[in-house]
Amino acid sequence: MNTYECNQCGMAVKANCGNCDVPLENGIIELPDGSQVQVSKCPKCEGKIKSPMCCGADMSCSL
Repeated sequence: MNTYECNQCGMAVKANCGNCDVPLENGIIELPDGSQVQVSKCPKCEGKIKSPMCCGADMSCSL
């Protein structure tokens, strides 16, 4: 199963945590100015990275 997929072109990514080897999940970080950033996070160790992008937009997460 793909973790992330581009809604525009269909490109897909399988993303697992390098430490825990579990699929990353979609998440949001709220910044001090109130803006939000989409991230990929590990549900086990809670590590976070910026979500992958394709066609100039964040890729959507498979639920």
